[in-house]
Amino acid sequence: MQTNKSQKTVLLIGASRGLGHAMAVEFLKKGWNVVGTVRGGKPRTLLHDLADEYRGRVEIETLDICDQNQLAALHDCLYGKMFDMLFVNAGTTNRDPTETVGEVATDDFIHVMITNALSPMRVIESLECYVGETGLIGVMSSGQGSISNNETGMREVYRGSKAALNMFMRSFAARQAGTSRAMVAMAPGWINTALGGPEAPLTIEDSIPSLVNVLLLKQGKPGLEYLDYLGRTIPW
Repeated sequence: MQTNKSQKTVLLIGASRGLGHAMAVEFLKKGWNVVGTVRGGKPRTLLHDLADEYRGRVEIETLDICDQNQLAALHDCLYGKMFDMLFVNAGTTNRDPTETVGEVATDDFIHVMITNALSPMRVIESLECYVGETGLIGVMSSGQGSISNNETGMREVYRGSKAALNMFMRSFAARQAGTSRAMVAMAPGWINTALGGPEAPLTIEDSIPSLVNVLLLKQGKPGLEYLDYLGRTIPW
């Protein structure tokens, strides 16, 4: 990547498609450089198309966030670099989201919890050393991770995984108390994606440009917040 000291750089975990790719597009439009990760086994992704379009401003790394060996390799690969923002975009759900927590298969439960809660935090714990003292660390949560707002149930395993992610982020932030870093758990809204489903009321275009603006406004504001894509505070 051709570095320009006047340009900021985001390390975007999970940028090959969907919300992560849309975030990469928005950051590039706003003059940022992007280091984005894709999972191995897919030689060509939408992020590669962006790299062709924005020559010298997109760098692509390989990471499956559930693979600790790949995470360790990425940590070593990034040695000597510093980022203005680290954002972890990850999300999955169980095969039948209508299942209650008492009905879900153990393997499905474990997969959702590892992908949505444990692995994003492992990424943050491993790579936060590459975020500047005044940088931002963010993770893609969900409004369904709010315990206070859960008055309807449904999607129990997914809700639980995002609530767990929120709690882990609060623990991480507590250990960062007194620093000047900004931290955020972002809720992108219910979006029509493979995960959100066709009944979702929002499109990626409705959510992600505003979400990126919220992240940019959060810069320089220390401490952890739980925000939606319009910048509104969500109750934990």
